[in-house]
Amino acid sequence: MAQAAGRKIIFISILIFALAAASSLVYLSIVVIKKRLPIRVGILHSQTGTMAISELPIIDATLMAIEEINDSGGLLGRSIEPIVEDGASDPATFAAKAEKLITKDKVDVIFGCWTSASRKAVKSIVEKHDHLLFYPVQYEGLEDSPNIIYTGATPNQQILPGVTWCYYNLGATFFLVGSDYVFPRTAHEIIKNYIKLFNGKIIGEAYVPLGGTSFEGIVKNIVALQPKVIINTINGNSNNTFFKALRNAGITPDKIPTMSFSIAEQDLEVLGAQELVGDYAAWSYFQSVASPTNERFVDRFKKKYGQDRVVSDPLEAAYFGIGLWAQAVREVKTSQVLKIKNAIKKQGQDAPEGIVYIDPNNNHTWKTVRIGKITQQGQFDIVWSSHKAIRPIPFPSFRGRINWEGFLEKLYEGWNKKWALE
Repeated sequence: MAQAAGRKIIFISILIFALAAASSLVYLSIVVIKKRLPIRVGILHSQTGTMAISELPIIDATLMAIEEINDSGGLLGRSIEPIVEDGASDPATFAAKAEKLITKDKVDVIFGCWTSASRKAVKSIVEKHDHLLFYPVQYEGLEDSPNIIYTGATPNQQILPGVTWCYYNLGATFFLVGSDYVFPRTAHEIIKNYIKLFNGKIIGEAYVPLGGTSFEGIVKNIVALQPKVIINTINGNSNNTFFKALRNAGITPDKIPTMSFSIAEQDLEVLGAQELVGDYAAWSYFQSVASPTNERFVDRFKKKYGQDRVVSDPLEAAYFGIGLWAQAVREVKTSQVLKIKNAIKKQGQDAPEGIVYIDPNNNHTWKTVRIGKITQQGQFDIVWSSHKAIRPIPFPSFRGRINWEGFLEKLYEGWNKKWALE
């Protein structure tokens, strides 16, 4: 009996050891497989609709950044697998595609959006899932989500310096024209508050729906009022008909110059630079930035996509956003969202535009400010620069945060709980 009991104990011990060993092997296999499985990331931009003109090049830059990381060995021994979705220039579609990327495709991060209406729609999705969006476009501010990393400019890094430069160099009377959604409406409100600090004057303001093409009445008003400067916050291919309407009415930069906040190098290709020569834009980055880092960036992009291609501010911000995310992944040795949300606050790099780094207080990026004048070559001659990175201030200080949030809420309710006029 004693011998039988002993053999039983030995058998049970061997069985337990075998099961433990098997479990260890399974665990190790899972770890190895996980290391080899690609890290999935979402790319969410408009490939169709009125915003495709602006967003398609951003996809190219994002894919190039991912390819460069993969070619150098990937991250943590794993490649990056991009999953590209079309937001179709429609906020509701952006929200649905963000939901799909997070819940079905199981991406670790989303890089995307252009218009603030699309970002606002995706914001609710990433916050619901406590996920992460990298947003590469200058915008109206009045936001600082813990689930969004903003690599584009805030108002004090684009809109306000642009208006200030116009006031001192072009004139003190302004006509504001924009697409009818949250960015232009808010940008104009900020400008109207800001200009009160000077002796400037807003003598006209007008809007068209996103994708709108009816500008005859607006241009007729501009001709009648004769402002010193036109401030343009129109987005997408509406700019084409706007500038044609200006030229048909005899409005040229030598008579009434335009300062644009959403026209970049790729837009000049489509719109025709000859139609815009002499007008202005305010950004953090232009292809014409003279630095070895930028020259290498432009050269790589052209080698990949063609010598006739151009780069722009949102394209560059999308590119270095991938780099900052990759740095955070390497630092914490995981692509897990919650850990990246903390690690990204420490990241900075020498980007094509210059030194950039994330402000840990609001998830926005310290960036340089530049004013460019459009040339016949479809580029921008940089006529002014801050020469250093400027701290992001998403909520302009001349009104309190509660007041600004109340302004946004009024817009939202007025558009039937949407972020654009429909």
